[in-house]
Amino acid sequence: MSGTEDLNYEPEFTAEHKLVLETEIKETSSPKIVDPLTKAIGEIGKWQIWICFVVFLVKFPVAWHQMSIIFLAPPTQFKCTENGTFDSKCLSNCTKYIYDHSVFGETIISQWDLVCDRQWLKNLTQTIFMLGILVGNMVFGHLSDRYGRRLPFLAAVFLQLIAGVTTAYSVNWYMFTALRFLLAIATGGTMVTSFVLIMELIGSRYRDTVGILYQIPFNFGHLTLPLFGYYLRDWNMFQLAISLPSILFLSYYYLLPESPRWLLTAGKIDDALKIIKVAAKRNGRPTENIDSSIQKMVVDVTSTQERASLIALFRTPRLRTRTLAICYNWFVCGFCFFGVSQYIGHVSGNIFTNVAISAAILVPGTLISIYANQALGRKITLISSNCVTGLSCLLIMVVPASTASHLTLGCTGLWGMSISFATVYLYAGELFPTVVRNSGVGLSSTVARIGSMLAPFVATLAHTSAWLPPLAFGVVPLIGSGLCILLPDTRGRKLPDTLEEGEA
Repeated sequence: MSGTEDLNYEPEFTAEHKLVLETEIKETSSPKIVDPLTKAIGEIGKWQIWICFVVFLVKFPVAWHQMSIIFLAPPTQFKCTENGTFDSKCLSNCTKYIYDHSVFGETIISQWDLVCDRQWLKNLTQTIFMLGILVGNMVFGHLSDRYGRRLPFLAAVFLQLIAGVTTAYSVNWYMFTALRFLLAIATGGTMVTSFVLIMELIGSRYRDTVGILYQIPFNFGHLTLPLFGYYLRDWNMFQLAISLPSILFLSYYYLLPESPRWLLTAGKIDDALKIIKVAAKRNGRPTENIDSSIQKMVVDVTSTQERASLIALFRTPRLRTRTLAICYNWFVCGFCFFGVSQYIGHVSGNIFTNVAISAAILVPGTLISIYANQALGRKITLISSNCVTGLSCLLIMVVPASTASHLTLGCTGLWGMSISFATVYLYAGELFPTVVRNSGVGLSSTVARIGSMLAPFVATLAHTSAWLPPLAFGVVPLIGSGLCILLPDTRGRKLPDTLEEGEA
């Protein structure tokens, strides 16, 4: 959620989500079936809350690195010669540019002349970073399925630390972009492994709420980013400052347990029982019958279920329509959240205040999404939040140009996206049938990444055509609202298990 995650905000759903989702199906579709692990440690308690607190902290550097381009490459005035004002005019015969350092010291723009015919390299850097997030989601998703949640998470944190620090010492654009790509892979890895671990420890009754609250630290990370930018005006010091806190996460080698649910699927019953008994004691639950009840836990529930591939989502007309509609809405979230965030950074006025205000409104948006999804359902919530974003961005084109009005409308649009991002995750998890749920949500997340990769190029079009970015960020979510009409409201309904149920 985001930005609210994640797609980033939004997490990648790959094979490692299988047990979580299938256990939730058992719990929600048949009240008589109780998950033995949940019965042993409780749906939520002191132990889970502590683990959530520890894991939630990793969302701070996720936000810092995903949104850092705002201060690594802020709007920069320049001129061609020593004389005259900073008019930012591109001249064909100019061989050296002089930059205005009144607000920022050195940025990647002034360091490597990313202006005029080289301006597209700045956007390409952020696009490659978003591609790295996608790669990290897939790679570490596979690793966490095979080797557990804990070790891949620690590996991702270590890579994030090394890549983030070395990025600060880049000597040219190519080195900077390559190291940022590795940093993005690590960041994507921390996102998917931490989210899966949390979801595997929380009972189904609280998964929706905790899944949305998981995005709040991302919002706080976004909110603290202007502080780094304000006190550290050189890009390399700024990059170093947002990377070094990852050193703290190396302590998770001692603090973070392995997912007992994964241990059970891997056949490591004794290791799982040790963790489960510790959790049960911490939560004040009895431990006498844990051994016998856990032995009854179904590890491979897919052996008796229909198997289907991703292609199955497109074979039947109704399921195909719904798949395309929900995927487009994930695209809307990736495109508009990161695009509008960058666009606000380019609005005239104080960049630090602008970014702080835009980040501050995300927290209430994420909290409101919890209530809205419970009271209004997925469909109305998604239509409404998309319309808020779309109309706000379109109004930027028609209201009198001023910093206050454009900033207010931009922040309103970002607020709408914070609600949409939380909603599409819930919607997709409930819309796709069990036999293709992992593939379906994974496809949706991938489409969101494509949107986030296109966003930087659209956001910076304001330099050439001021009306193009708000037009794009306005029309795209309104189309998404229209496509929601094709979707059923899944609130409170039994999750579809088979392709036939999904079609019906």
